[in-house]
Amino acid sequence: MAKTDTNSETARGARAPKRPTSVAASRPARRAAGAKTETPYHHGALREALLQAAERVLERDGLGGLTLRAVAREAGVSHAAPTHHFGDLTGLLSELAAVGFRQFNAAMASSCDAATTPLGRALARPKAYVAYAQAHPGMYGIMFRTERLDYSRPSLHEAAEASFAGLANAIGAMRQEQISGDALTMEQGAAIARAWSMVHGFTTLLLDGRLEDILGRLPEGTTAERLLESMLTAPISGKLPGP
Repeated sequence: MAKTDTNSETARGARAPKRPTSVAASRPARRAAGAKTETPYHHGALREALLQAAERVLERDGLGGLTLRAVAREAGVSHAAPTHHFGDLTGLLSELAAVGFRQFNAAMASSCDAATTPLGRALARPKAYVAYAQAHPGMYGIMFRTERLDYSRPSLHEAAEASFAGLANAIGAMRQEQISGDALTMEQGAAIARAWSMVHGFTTLLLDGRLEDILGRLPEGTTAERLLESMLTAPISGKLPGP
């Protein structure tokens, strides 16, 4: 009887599927924490993927954390990929700044198109300027870091020129005259510089938290946007100091 039982158990054991010796043995090896597998991209898509990865790194880690290796790691591709597409870090930053200017220009154009009154159109562009900087502080910052950029790259040159043309056209509309970006009168140049200085300076102070003291002294509930509107619509009064 014992012999029969032993044979039955042996037969059942032969038919039973083998079980792994441990749970770990039945699972594929895990990647190291934080590691990313290299992602295959279709031809032509890798450059765009790298720029998107660079924007994520810039907004998350700041300019100090934006390196070619960090971008490759973020995109999940080989470390050689950014060098192949952009040459060096200056090339990458320049192309990223071009992306920023294009986003910036599109945001301001969309805001102006949505305005329905002359005053609304006059305020739309500067308000969109500030809003873009608040939403994308890293991109906004690199766009104006001239010492880190190569303006001989066509994409950056064209995007920056388009931004200036948009500003010149907006000032021309306010002055009810056509402004050519290639040749400005002193009055036109002063009007453009005045508007840009005011909005860019306001944006810089806002991003740096330097307007908190002023906003804290204004009526409760006053926003930075309302303060900007007041600045833009307030008439210039008073006399210039004498010699």
